[in-house]
Amino acid sequence: MQESSPTETPYTALGFYHKISQLRSDTWNALKRDLGILTRLEEEGRAKNLIKSIDIKLTRLEIIEDYHAFPSKEDFRYLWLLFHRGEYEVLDKVVKRLVRALISESYRRRHVDLSETDAGAEDMETLDALNQLRRGHPASNSSAQPYFELLIVDNLSNQEEEVVREAFHNMRRPEDRFVYDVVTVKSFEDALIAILVNPNIQACLIRYEFPYKSKYNLSALRNYLEGLSEKELEHQTEAERSILLSSMIHELRPEIDQFLVTSGDVEATASQDIQYFNRIFYRETDYIEQHHTILRAIDNRYRTPFFDALREYSKKPTGVFHAMPISRGKSVTRSHWAGHMIDFYGINIFLAETSATSGGLDSLLQPYGPIKKAQEYAARAFGSRRSFFVTNGTSTANKIVVQALVKPRDIVLIDRDCHKSHHYGMVLAGAHVSYLDSYPLDDYSMYGAVPLREIKKTLLAYKRSGQLHKVKMLLLTNCTFDGIVYNVRRVMEECLAIKPDLIFLWDEAWFAFAGFNPTYRPRTAMNSARTLRYRYRSESYREEYNTWKAEFDKLDPEDDATWLDQRLMPDPDLVRIRTYATHSTHKTLTSLRQGSMIHVWDQDFRQKVESSFHEAYMTHTSTSPNYQIVASLDVGRMQAEMEGFELVHAQVETALSLREQLYTHPLLQKYFRVLKNSDMVPEAYRESGVETFYDPVSGWNKMEEAWARDEFVVDPTRVTIAIGNTGVDGDTFKNEYLMNKYGIQINKTSRNTVLFMTNIGTTRGSIAYLLDVLIKLAKEFEYRLEDSSRPERKIIEQQVHSLNHELPPLPDFSYFHSAFRPNPDTPQGDIRCAYFLSYDEENTEYLRFDNGKLQAQMRDGRDVVSASFVIPYPPGFPVLVPGQVINEEILDFLQALDVTEIHGYRPELGLVVFTQKALINPAEG
Repeated sequence: MQESSPTETPYTALGFYHKISQLRSDTWNALKRDLGILTRLEEEGRAKNLIKSIDIKLTRLEIIEDYHAFPSKEDFRYLWLLFHRGEYEVLDKVVKRLVRALISESYRRRHVDLSETDAGAEDMETLDALNQLRRGHPASNSSAQPYFELLIVDNLSNQEEEVVREAFHNMRRPEDRFVYDVVTVKSFEDALIAILVNPNIQACLIRYEFPYKSKYNLSALRNYLEGLSEKELEHQTEAERSILLSSMIHELRPEIDQFLVTSGDVEATASQDIQYFNRIFYRETDYIEQHHTILRAIDNRYRTPFFDALREYSKKPTGVFHAMPISRGKSVTRSHWAGHMIDFYGINIFLAETSATSGGLDSLLQPYGPIKKAQEYAARAFGSRRSFFVTNGTSTANKIVVQALVKPRDIVLIDRDCHKSHHYGMVLAGAHVSYLDSYPLDDYSMYGAVPLREIKKTLLAYKRSGQLHKVKMLLLTNCTFDGIVYNVRRVMEECLAIKPDLIFLWDEAWFAFAGFNPTYRPRTAMNSARTLRYRYRSESYREEYNTWKAEFDKLDPEDDATWLDQRLMPDPDLVRIRTYATHSTHKTLTSLRQGSMIHVWDQDFRQKVESSFHEAYMTHTSTSPNYQIVASLDVGRMQAEMEGFELVHAQVETALSLREQLYTHPLLQKYFRVLKNSDMVPEAYRESGVETFYDPVSGWNKMEEAWARDEFVVDPTRVTIAIGNTGVDGDTFKNEYLMNKYGIQINKTSRNTVLFMTNIGTTRGSIAYLLDVLIKLAKEFEYRLEDSSRPERKIIEQQVHSLNHELPPLPDFSYFHSAFRPNPDTPQGDIRCAYFLSYDEENTEYLRFDNGKLQAQMRDGRDVVSASFVIPYPPGFPVLVPGQVINEEILDFLQALDVTEIHGYRPELGLVVFTQKALINPAEG
């Protein structure tokens, strides 16, 4: 939506909602500043310029605030009245009060009347602001009623809007669990923009008749409205347009509770496809019924079944006669030495501690009560059919899924640079592993993701060898540690065209937050599974498939190009949607460490998997799970449903602000180059042609296009910075510069990059601090260069050249030795056999490669085969796995690494490899 203001600057285009909340906040503060100057200004010429600037800002803010409950439309009419009367001192006081109310969020707790400009009212705002600072965040005041906003879509006059708003205000009661205010919009387009720019909206009441077109130019909605004809919509019935609006609101923000108010045949309307409405009201229905229905719907999402049960349990007096001395805090409250533990944690964590087998709560292993209900709510929130809590991390979640689905000798296609838990999971399951190579980013010592063409080519090879029936699962990481995100739907669709019953396991450890943002959501596993399931059931897809199949059958099925050079479509009569996702909830949403979830969308779960899944879950889950982790998962789910859209939106905004400064600041650009889309995704995988999401003139206006079309995209909340120009390697920069000097913690580095990740807890202040640190470091590198002698400068230049240009090519997976290859015609290996063969010491020996001994053996014609996993940190994935043949490229890469942590490698001994005798007739362990 483009703002029709006299001047245009970056980010005044309201339609690009990624930065709308920052635009809103910054514009209010700028307006307050201008008014403060104006009231002190005596020079007439300058005053005219300021008055014009204030006019522009008020116009801009009026458009933004049209979609928020506070300040209301009536409030804005009051602001304009003061402005047009020239009462600038009064306007200055009112705006200051308004800004304080927005900052302190006092409007959530009490009515703010802007016409009250007395000192008492201002003192209340100041007190609210101070309380916010004391608490850290207003939401931490648990005694306050949670606040939300109700969107009403109806073509009302200004007077009618006030009547409706007042009617709902009059419904409030002190005993209500929640408090809410009303936002009214007049059109289909305005409703969509409201739910995009206003995260406070939690419920929507679609009433009566409303036009399609907004009075604003909503160009940003073109992606969402593509294929819709304004003319067709204008001729739709009231019910048809309401149902279409409801479905689009659900796609953008599925958590919003929706209600329909109809003036027509309510029974006939109820018989239509109205799956996204909680309830239909006839227009005569009184406000009190609507009020209570809305509150009940909000309460249904706000509940935390297990956390609530745990809190109630902690209040009960119980006698403890089971094997947990710390339960009820008994072992520490009576201690003369351990009391400081209570001082640190507080008493509640101990009062809520109990044995899982003692009764009183629920069992994670076989839930029947509040844990079962909490998991059902999680399935609703994350869009799955079933969800399961895991209290010992996503490493365990991955192993549970693999064990539940994969039998010994089943073939699993897996990206080689995935998390190590998957590789060990293959060992435990006895799977035959077929590794897939990701595209390399040699300039930055990191891998991207596995191209779809590579996956299809591998599946096709198994099809032609007659072994496709043995291929059970495709396992991929979405998104990768570095932020590369798959086009999940396309991968699934084309793979299912080759093998209709293929199971997908998407490791979304770093992507749990993605389901709560409309741009990210379509690239998640659960959303893609749901979308494809309903797509394949439709008659329109069957017609589309039949047309495609008729053309496909004219091509040569033995020609690789037939399968690889076009988009494939699965047979709707054969396809089965079998999709699993694992989430590290603690990594990107609110949860205690090791809190993770498994989400399932599998048509065959009840018939084929439920029993084996339960056994796998029992195998890997402790009989003494941490109830505090379970409770945090329950609360984290609730928070994601109630304010996930807002939090993820803010996360993206902070990341974009960081990227923007790194793109444009001259000194930062000299030493720190933020990698953009084209740096991390080769052109062949960018159908949109978008190289960067940011443009200095038009701002952030290309992200949606890339995310809608490209095979791979970069998650902008993961900011990878190339630091080669500093002459400092990634590990040193992380430890000596960021952590030791400034206390900044990061997770990942490569030889010449560092990764900064924003999350839902990242604030604009945190970004400002990071930028301040980077500027200080850039100045330090600048001074170092200026003050260095000629020989010192030469050394720095050599270090810079080495980090930027002397990077070894990343090695692809070589191959499994024939001793561990069940079939010589296909690439899979028996990793379990190799792993356990190494348990007998006589089967292995050590060979050093730093002295050339291992290389000499290779030159003599020996196949040197790894007997263990070799995992350097970074990059943090196996460079070698048991049974893999070692080649020169792998050794070159290991020799070029300048990291100190390499699991599975002992420098004084070398690499552990199989003896030649052990490879003649390996016995499975």
